[in-house]
Amino acid sequence: MQQKIIRSNDIANDLSALLKTLKYSGLFVLTDENTEKLCLPRIASIPEIERAKKFSISAGDENKNLQTLSEVWKFLSENGANRKSLLIHLGGGMLTDLAGFAAATFKRGIRFINIPTTLLGAVDAAVGGKTGINFCGLKNEIGAFCPAFAVLIDAQFCKTLDMTNLLSGYAELMKHWFLTPQPPLQNGEGEEILAFDFDAINYEKLNNLLFESVLIKENIVRQDPDEQGLRKALNLGHTVGHAFESLSHERHHPVPHGYAVAWGLVCELYLSFLKLGFDKAILSKTTRFVKENYGVFPLDCSDYPHLYELMQHDKKNESGNINFTLLRGVGQIEINQTADRQEIEEALDYLREMG
Repeated sequence: MQQKIIRSNDIANDLSALLKTLKYSGLFVLTDENTEKLCLPRIASIPEIERAKKFSISAGDENKNLQTLSEVWKFLSENGANRKSLLIHLGGGMLTDLAGFAAATFKRGIRFINIPTTLLGAVDAAVGGKTGINFCGLKNEIGAFCPAFAVLIDAQFCKTLDMTNLLSGYAELMKHWFLTPQPPLQNGEGEEILAFDFDAINYEKLNNLLFESVLIKENIVRQDPDEQGLRKALNLGHTVGHAFESLSHERHHPVPHGYAVAWGLVCELYLSFLKLGFDKAILSKTTRFVKENYGVFPLDCSDYPHLYELMQHDKKNESGNINFTLLRGVGQIEINQTADRQEIEEALDYLREMG
């Protein structure tokens, strides 16, 4: 099923208009303790939302578990939800993943609408149909592919975010822009995505960038819904990025996911330059943008063996090789690429030298 992607300038009016086009037996709204306070008021005056049954879960990824999932199922069951009911998910990536899985499995599946309230949730979790929970200490271990009926995109929710969470989401947005041909990037002039001013945020411009980013992901997912080929492109920056993220957790100084992706993107664009001739000028401009906004991941040569080991355990690997998504150019995607240890360490050297 193809998702409806709606660019919203007035979330209350746009949601109300959407609901008026739908038939459903009951409406349910899921929030977390933060979005209940900060985001629900923006849609609370809609008559349909006023009448809806509402449920709030605890915030934080540690609550993306079987216990919270069971609480959502119980809420739906005790309030008379059936196969013709409709859920609205108002929250970030954690809530979107968990609530989507709840919807996918309750009564063998009911329709739901995603209203992402974080930048990372909008570009990562809300579109693409991946739902799930963490289980036995493993992230997203249990889940299902189940796309939302509709996704409403409104960057105004980002006003509730601190700069760290805003930048974390922007890294995924930036990644998507590298996955489709962009004439401004290819001629080396006016790279809009690499010139966003976080000191004076233009939320209308951010909404435009966000909506285009979501459409890029939706286009890729539509062509490969089960991640058998092209969808692997969405792993750009993640093979190295996940290793940085894992190492930061081992050090007990976890870095945000998007920061790890930004640093991973620099390394993997360097590998793209090294192996596939990716444009060095675009690599340099990306490197400067990441350094100015995300800083540099703290590492030295003694970390290389463990980072390499972490990359070897990446779930995307095949036949014992570390698997990368690399680029010949912006929008020129090469999945299932490999790099040897020396090449990977050279990319890590490049990241260190940008500090």
